[in-house]
Amino acid sequence: MNNNIGNKEMKKSLLMNAGILAAAGIISKIIGLLYGSPLAAIIGDEGNGYYGTAYEIYTIILLISSYSIPSAMSKIISARLAVGEFKTAQRIFRCALVYVTIVGLIGSLLLFLGADVLAAGRAATVLRFFAPTIFVFGFLGVLRGYFQAQRTMVPSSVSQILEQVFNAIVSVGAAYILTGIAGTQDMSKRAVYGAIGSALGTGSGVLVALLFMLHIYLFNRKEIHKRIDSDQHEVLPDKKIYSMIILIVTPFILSTAIYNLSSSLNATLFSRILMYVRHVDEAQVASMYGIYARKAKVITSLPIALASAAASAMLPEVSALLAKGDKEKASETISKVTKVILLIAIPSAVGLFVLAKPFIMILFPQRASIGEAAYLLQILAITVVFYSLSTISNAVLQGIGRVNTPVVNAFLALIVQTVVLSALLVFTDLGGAALCIVTIVYSLLMCILNSMSLKKSITTSNNFKKTYVLPGIAAVVMGAFAYLSYVLVSFIAYSIGRIQSIGTVAAELKFADYMYTNYFVNLVSAMVAMVVAVIVYFVMLVKIGGASESEIRRIPKAYLLVNVMKKLKIMK
Repeated sequence: MNNNIGNKEMKKSLLMNAGILAAAGIISKIIGLLYGSPLAAIIGDEGNGYYGTAYEIYTIILLISSYSIPSAMSKIISARLAVGEFKTAQRIFRCALVYVTIVGLIGSLLLFLGADVLAAGRAATVLRFFAPTIFVFGFLGVLRGYFQAQRTMVPSSVSQILEQVFNAIVSVGAAYILTGIAGTQDMSKRAVYGAIGSALGTGSGVLVALLFMLHIYLFNRKEIHKRIDSDQHEVLPDKKIYSMIILIVTPFILSTAIYNLSSSLNATLFSRILMYVRHVDEAQVASMYGIYARKAKVITSLPIALASAAASAMLPEVSALLAKGDKEKASETISKVTKVILLIAIPSAVGLFVLAKPFIMILFPQRASIGEAAYLLQILAITVVFYSLSTISNAVLQGIGRVNTPVVNAFLALIVQTVVLSALLVFTDLGGAALCIVTIVYSLLMCILNSMSLKKSITTSNNFKKTYVLPGIAAVVMGAFAYLSYVLVSFIAYSIGRIQSIGTVAAELKFADYMYTNYFVNLVSAMVAMVVAVIVYFVMLVKIGGASESEIRRIPKAYLLVNVMKKLKIMK
């Protein structure tokens, strides 16, 4: 009886902690999306391109040197804390700090000294300003991993949000100041200075997060030392601890690096092939990449983050069920989560496709690139579904102990997409669309390969019609209503505007131009369209039997809609 209660409490704790960390990730994504708008207005598409290229390469070096530390440290230290070896856990913590000092310093020097090799042209200058962040992040990673091992995700989550908030403030502020210093005579110089400002913002966010985590550690130091003093276990020697750290960190590094190498490799190939093979002007290449990476792609990352959140919350439960040998219950849980994620991902993809231009206009209203950014967003929309599915399958494969399988699949998908991208850039003039196409190829291959791997280990019972077809039908109907409602509200606003502006230049504007040049009209029309989309989608879904009440209630805040539909007799 007591064991059952204990297991339930542990399961609840695992899910809650995973949920907290996932929620922090989503909030950080939202902040990142919102500050991207004023930043783009300050540094332009060219500056966005230099920053985006440098950031992708910085991310890979960070993944290799420091980013895997929280997960690895959490795993090593939690194992010691579970058996009361507090002295050894503290020694591991200190050895980890030494480890990240060495590795972080190497990573920083590699980024600074090798910037011209890693990045092409002006992006290399921006890349050098990321070097100190590599060093600082290692210490932040160790502290996050240390507290995650204590089964408390709150400090890590708060630090993650603080990191993004200060990143946003400093990025925009520094970009504004530095572009002012650069002046308007040389626009490429202005773009580079603006991108440097944004890079400084990234480092500032990490530094503030580190100071916060250090404060939390010092605040808990007395309690930590009290536990250490009560520990009578023998302490592991440093040599064995370093060996343990390297053995556990290395697989984390390999898996995360390979899985995330796609974006960095794409950025490098895109700039080098277009600049050195096709001889396209560097400023033009940077602008194209900036529109793709910092406008279209960043919007699709938000719904994908929801899938990552659900996968993170699901992983502890699936692992616990499989540990008890309950494959049937684990399979049922996987099926339910997949269904709920697709109830979000499919309409998100359709919504991004039909309202691509309004969304771009709201978030990135720089007129020169609205059309291209919207076009790229429409192409990328389908990747929301593919990445959502592959995120879930990755989590499941890790949960069932096949941690290397997603890495192998990612490597195979990476080879294919690299060949495809190289061919598209050399033999076509698709530009940013080539990046969108290979993103679709990569995410689709990950879906297929992970699905094939999963079928060999565990059977899931997804009803194809209810999981894919019916939500798809409901989403298409939703998309039609959303677009029509957007046009209708815009037309009404346009008509009122004409009546009030007879004889003026505004009255001569074409309707299509008016929709996308009047920011307020576009904003109101898009908001109405989104409300209509949510209502139509869920009403349609219920009417055609695409989802039950319990499935809809699993979607965050969807219980409010369920209550409304019940009052209106749409749902029994």
